[in-house]
Amino acid sequence: MMDLSSGYRLYLRSALRQLKLGATDFDILEEILIRALAAGYAVHEIPFQYRARLAGKSHVRLFKFGISYLRTFLAMWRLRNSIASADYDARAFDSLVPLQRYWQRRRHQVVTRLATGVGQVLDVGCGSSKILGSNTTWVGLDIQMHKLRYARRYGNPLVQGSIFDLPFADGSFDGVVCSEVIEHIPAEEKPFNEMLRVLKPNGRLILGTPDYDKWSWRALEWLYARVSPGGYADEHITHYSRENLTTYLQGKGFAVESVDYVGGSEMIFSLRKLPPMASPVPAQPVRSALRAA
Repeated sequence: MMDLSSGYRLYLRSALRQLKLGATDFDILEEILIRALAAGYAVHEIPFQYRARLAGKSHVRLFKFGISYLRTFLAMWRLRNSIASADYDARAFDSLVPLQRYWQRRRHQVVTRLATGVGQVLDVGCGSSKILGSNTTWVGLDIQMHKLRYARRYGNPLVQGSIFDLPFADGSFDGVVCSEVIEHIPAEEKPFNEMLRVLKPNGRLILGTPDYDKWSWRALEWLYARVSPGGYADEHITHYSRENLTTYLQGKGFAVESVDYVGGSEMIFSLRKLPPMASPVPAQPVRSALRAA
């Protein structure tokens, strides 16, 4: 985007109705654009050239406009770099912060490798992640409409829905990906039951979440919460460990095939749904598989 203050625009009325706008001066021009991008809408810029004014004078009060523009610019910068922005996950893949860029790309590498050749895959809580965008035959599901609106550019089938009530028939998928979701929701049986339900027998669940038994993760999260207060750290309300989550998942009817790590801190399980005749380890309550935040 080259010109935030262009005077000729065409907006979708339905998009404008969803934007919460606060600017009252010419800075409304930049606010509309940034809020539209943060809501997942695409913005297309067509270059044109202004001709010199032959008569009349500008109504812009330069000093007043400059102050308003700067104030709005700072607010929009914070929005664009917060989790409220629809493309937060996608942009993190190319982050200027080396650790964040490594983390996103390592996660992408592990999940994509584990899902290779699996067949029909559902990505639960897909967000705007490039994991979904790299696998255009997958079905993406998310509860947040602005994330799905952004993800439309990937070309995947998309569904708005909740992990607590997946809108699919039993045994619909060969694989389910659930990366960095379960730590954001309360410790309840239903999400795990739903993912198990929509998987075919011998289907694969790829499940990623931080390992709170690792001091390295606890240190990273503490640091991240301070250097990036607009990030996800404050939303991690449920804390899992490898040992207890393994026992719980085995009790639900999964066999653990492998556990990979990102940065020695984030665990990514590859699990196989056991056929009905197999006898799982006796299940333990999900709440005993975690430490409450």
